[in-house]
Amino acid sequence: MTRQAIRAGASALALLAAVPASADDLRAEVTAAMPALVELYQDLHANPELSFEEFETAKKLAARARALGFEVTEGVGKTGVVAVMQNGPGPVVMLRADMDGLPVIEQTGLPYASKRRATPASGVETGVMHACGHDTHMTAWVGAAELLAAKKDQWSGTLVMILQPAEEIGEGALAMIKDGLYTRFPKPDYVLAFHDAAQFPAGQIGYSKGFALANVDSVDIVVPGVGGHGAYPHTTKDPIVIASSIVTRLQTLVSRELNPLDSAVVTVGSFQAGAKHNIIPDEARLQITVRSYADETRDHLLKGIARIAKAEAMAAGMPEDKLPRVTVQEPYTPATFNTVDFTEQVMARLKTRFEGRVMETPAVMGGEDFSQFRRADPDNVKTLIFWVGGVPQDKWERAQKGELALPSLHSPFWAPDAPTVIATATEALVASTLDLMPKQGG
Repeated sequence: MTRQAIRAGASALALLAAVPASADDLRAEVTAAMPALVELYQDLHANPELSFEEFETAKKLAARARALGFEVTEGVGKTGVVAVMQNGPGPVVMLRADMDGLPVIEQTGLPYASKRRATPASGVETGVMHACGHDTHMTAWVGAAELLAAKKDQWSGTLVMILQPAEEIGEGALAMIKDGLYTRFPKPDYVLAFHDAAQFPAGQIGYSKGFALANVDSVDIVVPGVGGHGAYPHTTKDPIVIASSIVTRLQTLVSRELNPLDSAVVTVGSFQAGAKHNIIPDEARLQITVRSYADETRDHLLKGIARIAKAEAMAAGMPEDKLPRVTVQEPYTPATFNTVDFTEQVMARLKTRFEGRVMETPAVMGGEDFSQFRRADPDNVKTLIFWVGGVPQDKWERAQKGELALPSLHSPFWAPDAPTVIATATEALVASTLDLMPKQGG
């Protein structure tokens, strides 16, 4: 075990110990586990893998779960791991962590920074980094597995712990479900997860009831035109002008077609056309991200995009056989919905345990394929994903004074106070699971 891991664990736990909590042995047990967990975190951080390539990560963590007495199945949804521990009658509780890193060149300067290189689907070689904090998720998952395995005399039911691949491309959860997550293994009554947060100080817990994260759609539009010489535009049908009109008109979908109380985003992230000053091209291409919460809102936005693209081209005089081609990429990431009564139940307990550190927060327009676990059986599966703040306290205080700009998730500079995130999340996951699975007859 490295001295750095020991120091990091001790520093985080000193901070946590200074915050009031309900009196029990769990926090002391988390404290004792932290040095080893920090060492695991640093190893995971230094060795990230891209989506659906988490082979080493899955093997490493599956071995840990197997050693704790879980029945472990690897290769679920390509690289996913399912670990099951049956412990008498009671509910089925699933704890989920995601495994994949991002194609980002790390610039944190940490001594255990990733130096991994890989080639993603784009075909461009890049660095790989846990720039979204999935390494903290996996480490807390291991911490929860260790403590719950050691506390089998305190709970009753079936514990299902999963390591999910490919969250960053929105496909891993659905891949595991299609590979029999709810049929080959015990189907959960409750599913819990957390995500580290770059908008809260370290150790703060945030949650949303109902919608928490958005539907995420990617839309491609190919706008045909009639190319020609830039000096003679009257002989052409300029696709740049048509596409520009589409971009402008798309903004009215949210500002003029939706109820102002609904939330949605339509952002054109890429506009590509032409290659020379004096040539009007014969094609323009748009790439759009579309965010919404309700399925009805999503449907309206997607139909509206297709309608506007067609109408603007027709207004420019394009014939019916040369109208824009609109493609909605599949699969999309559905909106994440935290079951309201389940969320209130879990957070009521956590507010008592973590006094002054739990707050309700607005939903965000980011996406998370954790949503798939509820959508697979919305009548019987209750889900909750919550946030655990990761901004180091000194940086948080400087940022509040305007002295420092904080990096976001996916930034090459994102370096959370990992020990505090891990300790907080481990305690929250274990405490919540024990509350959901009381010992039968006890």
